[in-house]
Amino acid sequence: MSRIATVMASLKGAGRKALIPYLMAGFPEPSHTLGLMHALVQGGADIIELGVPFSDPMADGPVIQKAGEAALRHGVGMGEVLAMVREFRATDSATPIVLMGYANPVENYNLKHGVNSFVSDAAKAGVDGVLIVDYPPEECVDFAASLRAHEMDLIFLLAPTSTDKRMQQVAAVASGYVYYVSLKGVTGSGALNTDEVEAMLPRIRQHVHIPVGVGFGIRDAATAKTIGQVADAVVIGSKLIQLVEAAPSGQATEHARSFMAEIRQAMDA
Repeated sequence: MSRIATVMASLKGAGRKALIPYLMAGFPEPSHTLGLMHALVQGGADIIELGVPFSDPMADGPVIQKAGEAALRHGVGMGEVLAMVREFRATDSATPIVLMGYANPVENYNLKHGVNSFVSDAAKAGVDGVLIVDYPPEECVDFAASLRAHEMDLIFLLAPTSTDKRMQQVAAVASGYVYYVSLKGVTGSGALNTDEVEAMLPRIRQHVHIPVGVGFGIRDAATAKTIGQVADAVVIGSKLIQLVEAAPSGQATEHARSFMAEIRQAMDA
């Protein structure tokens, strides 16, 4: 059983929902990432999604695009991201880490280091799951099997426009959890309609029998609490990136910890 599955099962048994914050690795500075990761856990995060910087992030809105561009300017690539995970694992062996990004950095890593090197090196670093936005499920059978052989999960996005067939394709290869994109748009765009989310989840669960997380548009404790009442996990990204960017010098980690604690308290109420 993967670390993600273990955490999800433990939360379900306790009647609680997973809180999954998203950080861009290397933002605002590479030296800040480790402290931010630990601060999120201290604030109540159950799983961390760590963004892999990429120059053409099709699913990301301006907030996360800007963070990725800053990380790239600092020279952060897949190798640096894996090093950050290894450093995190030196003092935290329990919190699952999901790498979220795009095909190009993965393929480029394999070109540089050898076929399937990404999977083996990610496992050695302590990665627990991978979400590659532009990997279609019908082309991921072998990749998913390779990850499972290393006790890692392959996570997929579902959207309001996803058909029953697409949900079935995702269900055939996904593990850990699926990530329901609650908006028709990029990260951080639009206003979340919680009624639409609540109506969509039963349809997803007809096909997908692993936990369902919801993200894109969750920006405060009240919305997180509402979504947590119907979903298995709540994912928060753009708002957290904005808080980190706006924090006074030296205070980003405390702001991140405090924000997570506020969300966690609301979800557990």
